[in-house]
Amino acid sequence: MVATHASKPARGGLERFGSRRNGVAGVTALAIALGVASLATALAASPEDTLKRGEYLARAGDCVSCHTAGSGLDGAVGGAAAEGIPFAGGLAISTPFGDLVSPNITPDDETGIGTWTAEDFWRSMHFGVGKRGEPLYPVMPYDFFTKVAREDSDAIFAYLMSLKPVRNAVEVNQLHWPYDMRFAAMSVWQALWFAPSVYKPDPSKSEAWNRGAYLVEALGHCGACHTPRNFMGAVTPSKDFTGATVDQWFAPNITPNSRLGIGGYTVGQLTQFFKDGVMPPAVEQPGKGASGGETTEPLATTVGPMAVVWRNSLQYLTEADAKAMATYLESLPSAGALGSGRPPAQSKAYVAGAKLFVENCAPCHGSTGAGQPDLAPPLAGNTMAIAPSPNNLISIVLGGQVAQHGSMEMPNFKATATDAEIADVATYVRGAWGNEASPVSPEAVAAIRKAAARK
Repeated sequence: MVATHASKPARGGLERFGSRRNGVAGVTALAIALGVASLATALAASPEDTLKRGEYLARAGDCVSCHTAGSGLDGAVGGAAAEGIPFAGGLAISTPFGDLVSPNITPDDETGIGTWTAEDFWRSMHFGVGKRGEPLYPVMPYDFFTKVAREDSDAIFAYLMSLKPVRNAVEVNQLHWPYDMRFAAMSVWQALWFAPSVYKPDPSKSEAWNRGAYLVEALGHCGACHTPRNFMGAVTPSKDFTGATVDQWFAPNITPNSRLGIGGYTVGQLTQFFKDGVMPPAVEQPGKGASGGETTEPLATTVGPMAVVWRNSLQYLTEADAKAMATYLESLPSAGALGSGRPPAQSKAYVAGAKLFVENCAPCHGSTGAGQPDLAPPLAGNTMAIAPSPNNLISIVLGGQVAQHGSMEMPNFKATATDAEIADVATYVRGAWGNEASPVSPEAVAAIRKAAARK
């Protein structure tokens, strides 16, 4: 019952086994069969090859970002604190039901997974249960990992067991009552929202499409952040990949929506984004932003938690895997809508924001929101600026942005601007140059400032 990672119905190449009532036997038989196949695969591969493959798969699944304290995946504004020891756990993850802290997954016998077997690890990935049979909280995205092949699970486990053991005891469950009652809460949650499944390739699709579907829907668990959730923290399948709030950030729409999503980009450009962390100009209007403003440089780089995902995971994908993910995402149905209520140009907030923008932002972003090469990205038509949620825009203004991918550092304004001033300038950016997003309230800024202060 936490606001992360929940199961969704089968789609495309996903196939569930049995009903929640009678599917246990079928799934158990499947696990045995996959275990035999996995053993045969393991025997055929050298230990070195298995470890190398496991390391690559662990990167593709971005295990280190969640299982490292201070990685920045907790949504810290203005950059993360010094990182902890990789895979030793300790990252606090906020949910509407309280906090959960990522566990230690180094091979330490007392505080990590040193006494686990490959079967224990597979059961956690596929069935969502721990070594002692306890149901896991879905902050561990087993509702996506359940589709991961057994041989991939075993390779990841082999890699984790090759790491240096780190002694780091973690108190995982810091949820509010009654959600802290693991067996009661999660037994109900799993019965309602989770059933083990496997990935079944779609023979009507290309090899690249199927590989991309596997990475996006299973190992990469992209929907865990980019899909909205219901009141129980389960993803809403009817809104797959249309964007969702994650802590004080907003994971944007990644459907082929030409206005809010990735519809203005080719498979090649999206592949480049995965590899470089920089989104190139949209193809529909070469040399122009989505609103028609002149642009000469790529659009915004990755920010917030997505910057952490790029740093620890996406940039390490092979060209083939990055292209496969792009191929799959570009094939999905376009979905999502702009937030309603574009601020009128004569409103008090809009006029005040325009003045603040000219004084503080235009020197870098340009008076027409077009951005400047090697300095600042355009804001006209920028999907972060016009997203249904203003959270990313507010977070960047409050916390700034470190220099990356050739762009200059953006200063933070958390100490020099009031909540009302930040709301006004955000309102202006979301309504100027053809942008058509709803205004921002000082209360929204205050809430993100408060959330950031807890990090």
